Amino acid sequence: MPASPSKRLRPGMSSYKPSIAKTCGQRPACLVNASVTYCGNDTIFAFGGFDQYTDEVYNHVLKLDLRSLQWSLVDNYGDIPGVRMGHTACLWHDSKLLVYGGENEHRELLSDVIIYDLKTSHWTQPEIRGPIPKGRARHATAVYDDKLYVVGGVTGTDTYTCDEILYLDLKTWTWSRSWSFVARYDHSAWVWGGRIWVFGGLGPDMERTGDLWWLDLKSSPAFKSAPSTVSADLPQTERGGHHGRLNAHLTHREAATGSTGYAANSSSVQVRGSLVGPKSMAPGSMATVRFMSGPDIPAPAAGTHFHAYSSGALLDFTTPAGMLRPWECNLTALDLKSLQWQKLASGSEVFDPSYRWHYCAVNEDGTKAWLLGCAVEANEEGIGGIGEYLSDVLPLDLRRFGLLGNEAAARSGSDQVDMPASDTHATSNLTSLGVDLSAMFDQKKDSGWDFVVTASRDEADDGTSAASSPTVERAPTMPFMDENAGTSPPIHVHRLILQARWPHFKRLYNSEMAEFQTKKLHVPEPYSVVRAFLYYLYTDSIGQHAEYCKDLDDVAGLLVMAQMYDMQRLRLLCLNRLSRELDVEHAAVIWERAGSAQDEWLQKRAANYCLTYWGRVVRTEGFRQLSRRSMMELCEAIDLEGRVVGGEELEMIGGLGGSKLSMGGVSHEGARRRTISQSGTTGDDENEGQEDEGMELS
Repeated sequence: MPASPSKRLRPGMSSYKPSIAKTCGQRPACLVNASVTYCGNDTIFAFGGFDQYTDEVYNHVLKLDLRSLQWSLVDNYGDIPGVRMGHTACLWHDSKLLVYGGENEHRELLSDVIIYDLKTSHWTQPEIRGPIPKGRARHATAVYDDKLYVVGGVTGTDTYTCDEILYLDLKTWTWSRSWSFVARYDHSAWVWGGRIWVFGGLGPDMERTGDLWWLDLKSSPAFKSAPSTVSADLPQTERGGHHGRLNAHLTHREAATGSTGYAANSSSVQVRGSLVGPKSMAPGSMATVRFMSGPDIPAPAAGTHFHAYSSGALLDFTTPAGMLRPWECNLTALDLKSLQWQKLASGSEVFDPSYRWHYCAVNEDGTKAWLLGCAVEANEEGIGGIGEYLSDVLPLDLRRFGLLGNEAAARSGSDQVDMPASDTHATSNLTSLGVDLSAMFDQKKDSGWDFVVTASRDEADDGTSAASSPTVERAPTMPFMDENAGTSPPIHVHRLILQARWPHFKRLYNSEMAEFQTKKLHVPEPYSVVRAFLYYLYTDSIGQHAEYCKDLDDVAGLLVMAQMYDMQRLRLLCLNRLSRELDVEHAAVIWERAGSAQDEWLQKRAANYCLTYWGRVVRTEGFRQLSRRSMMELCEAIDLEGRVVGGEELEMIGGLGGSKLSMGGVSHEGARRRTISQSGTTGDDENEGQEDEGMELS
């Protein structure tokens, strides 16, 4: 009998355990409310912040070289900004940092914009036009479409929570008016799919929140055109027909000198005053989601959370904290299309409980993340205390958790569809070249094919599905000819495409073996999987198609072939789709194929899913296709102290279908309700959890 997937996994296990690295050089103190930004070229820049032990506020520029793990204090020149904390810094045009706002050592709130050139270490302050916004700190910013969007923060005489959204046009350096959006501070904001999203942070009553808000930027002309130029010295009253709340009075003052001797750009320091008048709601469709319960939803009130956007998903790093239990630490992701949470990794797989993390930086492509922090040092009483330095780095390769990266996710249709001229299908997510080549795939007439590929029939002679037996028992050897009765119909392809896209085929063909002479090749894998594989070679896509990759069984088979032929991009695409679309019907098959492909991460995810929905999984066709040995090993994945929880008790802990979600907000379409399901169901199970799986949208 063939060895089971889990047994085959041991020798070449592709497990992933990120390791912590020590930094060297002038390690910075544990700065609070500094900006920490990944700036390309394996560098992270930190600016400002204050020392939690001395309360000294800084305007130092620090650089961490991620290759040498060397911290250094950067000499900088020009219009050097004053000390500040609670500001934001955004990478712009790959070589500049846009620093906005914050507060100085006098607790004055700032509203200035300063640009740091990463190549020359030179500071400049552009000439700003338009109504200068109120000074603020602990806000969130995002750069999109040559605009710097600012959301929320703390502001005002009594340091109240701001609910504004506004933007700075980076072409004309003109501020827009402000609109009412969501009152938050210490939150995260990013732009995806033409919307600005806001998550986490604290509300007006200092309550931690896990609400998700979004505002459509594409549907409103207010966010497309450049704002009109208005004098910055005048308070914003009624301009352009809008009835907006007045800005606090802004005045040009003498520069306030910080503790370092540098003069702050204090022309936009807010003079604390009263705010009058109402402010209109932000234009465009607006909505919010509140996640009520669910097995994978992170609890916002517990632990130290870092949020980042990657690949069409919001990542939540719930890291160790003093009062947080180890099993509550996780890396979870919220798919922004389906609004479903899923746990990518448990805390024990990623985080060392003896470390505390203070900052998180993610590269622009969303494929790598770095946590900065230090080890917990025990005091004389044996109680752990947080260290004083940003002395350690935890690098995370996000692709190992099935994330494609922002560019690849956009090409796969996660963000927007790239419609080529030759593509007449409105739902296509292929590139122009992919569409043209797909029209030539497996066409016997008028396609110029010059090679034939065959595979194993999908239905075995005994009437059972070919998917019922593990597909990888052999080492990744070359395919072979087989003319027996189990051979599939021929697939007509083009040799040049296979040579260009399939390294194994290129080596095989160049060696001039039998396939070179006969122009035929047999791949001993199921016919539907081989067709999907060849279609991928033509189109670079494994997206759901009416004929190819329509079933997750085929995608799981592609994962095995990607491992056989060492095709890392195909492997990543398969991991991404299988982890996102994992459901009851296919969970058992995905678990087995992940073992065949030696992917420990996906196998663990599939095993946990099977155990969560065990009663449904064991009734699926996919589970019945497993070999007896595989069934036993899947059962052995249960913890020794595990027990079956069913019925009402399972519903109480949110295990039957995911989350309760309530959505509310403002939309031009008016109020509506809809229901989403967070787990696959079969037969009579379809209606079991609908009552608890709704979300309200208005």
